[in-house]
Amino acid sequence: MKAVTWQGVHDMRVEEVPDPRIEEATDCVVAITSTALCGSDLHLYETLAAFMEPGDVVGHEPMGIVQEVGPGVTTLKPGDRVVVPFNVSCGQCWTCAQGLQSQCETTQNREHGTGASLLGYSKLYGQVPGGQAELLRVPFADHLPIQVPDGPPDDRFLFLSDVLPTAWQAVEYADVPDGGTLLVMGCGPVGDMAASIALHRGLRVIAVDLVPERLARTAARGAEVLDWNEVGGELADEVRSRTGGRGPDAVIDAVGLEAHGSPGPQALQKMVGLLPDALAEPLMKKAGLDRLTVLHASIDCVRRGGTVSVSGVYGGALDPMPVFQMFDKQVQLRMGQANVRRWSDDILEVLQQDDDVLGTDTFATHHLPLDEAPQAYETFQKKQDGMVKAVFRP
Repeated sequence: MKAVTWQGVHDMRVEEVPDPRIEEATDCVVAITSTALCGSDLHLYETLAAFMEPGDVVGHEPMGIVQEVGPGVTTLKPGDRVVVPFNVSCGQCWTCAQGLQSQCETTQNREHGTGASLLGYSKLYGQVPGGQAELLRVPFADHLPIQVPDGPPDDRFLFLSDVLPTAWQAVEYADVPDGGTLLVMGCGPVGDMAASIALHRGLRVIAVDLVPERLARTAARGAEVLDWNEVGGELADEVRSRTGGRGPDAVIDAVGLEAHGSPGPQALQKMVGLLPDALAEPLMKKAGLDRLTVLHASIDCVRRGGTVSVSGVYGGALDPMPVFQMFDKQVQLRMGQANVRRWSDDILEVLQQDDDVLGTDTFATHHLPLDEAPQAYETFQKKQDGMVKAVFRP
């Protein structure tokens, strides 16, 4: 089959790789009909290269049609239409029972001290072959895949794999009171979707980004928008001026470790990415630094007693944090990989409404054949051509 493979920093290639097959009785194989490019994939493209190996199949936002099921599978059959969550969870362990599927005890990567395995996401998270491919082996087929109805286009349901539950969890963790104000930092896919979810719930949303197309897109959904290029270091003052002098009730950091405005850590990340893996891996795990401009700005902006909800991925081990400010302001901080199956049934109910209230049908800005994935990675990283969300059709 064809699959998108990692071959080195900034080197993604579509190659022929062996077809996946049933390996455990509880597996299924899915023929992929749509698979998306995520901002988290860009971390593998450059920053987290130390944990990748040439030939790794990437991608963690797929959906398709069940092609084959193992003899132990009882709830799916060939022909069923499914979305595959990005975190590989068994659905039966203690953490899964608590709704913490991203910490699944069955697939935790204890060697690296990390949580549940992820589709297509490096040695840190299980090195599981990903979904930017024509076929995908899916474990725990009775618990992991999300069965969706026939009829609506793929884009209605595809984002259940990651973007929607990640944004949904970010809004849930923000815990904004009724009629309150939410500040969303970053209008990429997750930030844009979080704004849409918050607006659907009747919240006031202020969103910040530095890409005009992204700001315009989020503004069209009903959010107030601020251009980081214009407000910059005055962001907190500007936001407080719009919120009675206090600041928003909560802030979502939807940017993460590759934020703009942190030249020192950015240079360090690039330098470590060029080192041999034997040197880079321990540096990233024990002494890594993130670009913290957005996270620090979020803490500065939020009102006293408010919440900062972090959905952007961070990976640093020695990140300096403004603990005095956090303590003095009584800031609550919530974060983590989305627990997809914790939220998927609630989201699916919303998606099945006739009027596409979350705008998923038109959420993707680009639909491309799988062969164009390498160029799409470059375009997306450079924020060119208005690309916010790309979907590949294998």
